[in-house]
Amino acid sequence: MEIGLVGLGKMGGNMRTRLRDAGHTVVGYDRNAELSDASSLEDMVGKLPAPRVVWVMVPAGDPTRETVRTLRDLLDEGDLVVDGGNSRWTDDQENAALLAERGIGFVDCGVSGGVWGLKNGYALMCGGSAEDVAKVQPAFDALKPEGDSGFVHAGRAPGAGHFAKMVHNGIEYAIMQSYAEGFELLEKVDLVENVTEVFDSWREGTVIRSWLLDLLVEALKEDTHLDQIAGYAEDSGEGRWTVEAAIDHAVPLNVIAASLFARFTSRQEESPAMKAIAAMRNQFGGHATRTAPPPGGDAS
Repeated sequence: MEIGLVGLGKMGGNMRTRLRDAGHTVVGYDRNAELSDASSLEDMVGKLPAPRVVWVMVPAGDPTRETVRTLRDLLDEGDLVVDGGNSRWTDDQENAALLAERGIGFVDCGVSGGVWGLKNGYALMCGGSAEDVAKVQPAFDALKPEGDSGFVHAGRAPGAGHFAKMVHNGIEYAIMQSYAEGFELLEKVDLVENVTEVFDSWREGTVIRSWLLDLLVEALKEDTHLDQIAGYAEDSGEGRWTVEAAIDHAVPLNVIAASLFARFTSRQEESPAMKAIAAMRNQFGGHATRTAPPPGGDAS
């Protein structure tokens, strides 16, 4: 298929490569002209045959909303916009309604896989009508991992895909926090001599083996005590939205909520557990880390 791709950063750029490797034609646009295949959104749309499919991979919130508004004026009835960023599901509902005014379809798609997605494929959770999802299916098939898993049409309503991805990220918060707290306890007690090797031993045959555990072990092999990483971890929004949705629907999310609040702890003082969280986020998503401060100094 032929598809437009807006946003060619860490995720979007790798997605363009994976799509092209699968034989699809991708016309990418990015504000960085060195990355872009088109000089503007209008130029990108002009290079695509009708009916057009444009996949948006820009930051959630205003950048996505502004891109959708611009595409609304450039696209025609029967065209389709896919939001593959980390948008809140309520934004999807508004964007879908805005595009529908001109007969333009909308699919929201939560994308997971980070910087490893190019090689391993991306887990995809989409929302939208079956007809619109079918228009993008060749791209979904190229982007997802090999095998039967990795793609789901989560629901027909706009926002279903991003809501599923939001809950996925809330669970991710909790898993990382558990590993991080275990790391801190093993480091704190003067008993276990080889903490990295202990984590490494859990990667096979145990009930807590996972890809996140693999990534933590890789981080510990590079920096055994995580001395080079400040104990500061951002929350990118989905954890907050997950807890807010739980409050709205009276669903007790004790562990996920506690994991979110632990991120806030990292803003207040140096924390070994938050060093582990920061290390794992860097490993799976390429998220920036802060340099550990010298004694009495400030992290940069």
